[in-house]
Amino acid sequence: MGQPRPLANLFSVELWERFSFYGMQGILAIYMYFSATAGGLGLDESVALSIVGAYGGSVYIFSILGALVSDRLLGPERTLFGSAVMIMFGHIALALIPGVPGLVTGLLLVGIGSGGLKSTAATLVGSLYDLKDTRRDAGFSIYYMGVNIGGLLGPLVTGFAQKEWGFHLGFGLAAIGMAIGLTQYLLTRRSLPQTVHVVPDPLPRSKYLLWAAIAVLVVLVVLILVATGMMNPGNLANIMVGLSVVGAIVIFAMLLTSKKVGPDERSRVVAFIPLFIGTAAFFALFQQQFTVITLYSDTRLNRNLLGWEMPISWAQSFNPFFIITLAPVFAALWTKLGTRQPTTPKKFSLGIMLMGAAFLLFLPMVPVASVPVLWIALIMLVATLGELSLSPVGLSLTTKLAPAAFPVMMMALYNLSVALGTSLSGALAQFYSAETEGAYFGVLGAVTIGIGLIMLAISKPVHRRMRGVL
Repeated sequence: MGQPRPLANLFSVELWERFSFYGMQGILAIYMYFSATAGGLGLDESVALSIVGAYGGSVYIFSILGALVSDRLLGPERTLFGSAVMIMFGHIALALIPGVPGLVTGLLLVGIGSGGLKSTAATLVGSLYDLKDTRRDAGFSIYYMGVNIGGLLGPLVTGFAQKEWGFHLGFGLAAIGMAIGLTQYLLTRRSLPQTVHVVPDPLPRSKYLLWAAIAVLVVLVVLILVATGMMNPGNLANIMVGLSVVGAIVIFAMLLTSKKVGPDERSRVVAFIPLFIGTAAFFALFQQQFTVITLYSDTRLNRNLLGWEMPISWAQSFNPFFIITLAPVFAALWTKLGTRQPTTPKKFSLGIMLMGAAFLLFLPMVPVASVPVLWIALIMLVATLGELSLSPVGLSLTTKLAPAAFPVMMMALYNLSVALGTSLSGALAQFYSAETEGAYFGVLGAVTIGIGLIMLAISKPVHRRMRGVL
């Protein structure tokens, strides 16, 4: 396709990593709340959904840790390789170690590994191109297609395996998928540019002991919180919400008070504040496809297809299918509109309102005893339209608004907004039940549309504060 040959390598790694990640996440919630006789752990449903949300949020927080390790200790290539190995062993732990020990070990390894891979994979793709290389955008488009192909196939394969042969085979297939991607990467990693093996900002050896002491202290604090019961499965999502908020406040304060940030750059950071809130609000609902919508698919959906029952996790493949189908349409639309396309704040408001509208679409089905599968497909179609209006432009905008001295910190802010929303998806899920679903979907949908309308109302002043950034 006229692209650098190593792109096929990174495309494959990301495809198999997303296959394993979404394949595992597709059956994670039901594994925790299914009874032991059905192969699960028998946890309370609300606790299980809270853990899924906390785990999803932790991946984005761990991506900040991965960026630090890449920039200061190992370099992007070795960080990606080590992260991929960690992910594979995490899936193996889920497949082979029974009960809660396997769950804890697996989620920790996959969460930390996915964070490290997320923070380095795009860097390796970017290293294949000169900044003025006209193939660059097309290369990233091909790469992100791999993300969605993996996201589409993962829940289909592991969900079918779980339904027919049990959870541990589903987790095992996720491990096999990651092993395939890792093996292929090992065979071709030498073709990557030499720059990816360089540590951009090496940590002085004199500070190794300090970093090690900080790491040990963090682990000890976590262990004490767990031992005293202050951190437990029921409040993990709330803790991740708190960490995301505190982290964002600290980074915003640092950027806004730094002498290295000029007046125009400071104005752009201020403009990012409502966009940060809007992104978190969007993902608080969007990421419920792994929490509430999983439970909804299990308990409220008529999954009977010509006498055969569709696996619960298959509902999660609607989103990547629509992404693959509609992403080229959106790209063509924005290109066609050119200078007439909406500003970024208006795109954000559109994406948020579409996400709220998707939740309101649950309301006509409240009195229906058995909801058709196609109705969930319609809901995920509207949610995907919202995602395509907000998520790609949000990632791009973050790099444009970043102060020259703090590009990594600005990307950390974006990751924290997604972490906050994902953690909220688990915290909010604790209020869902079949008896309260009308109020649950109605209130969250209406509030989110309200946030979108506020974003639309302030879009012009926010755009002015972006100081020339489109």
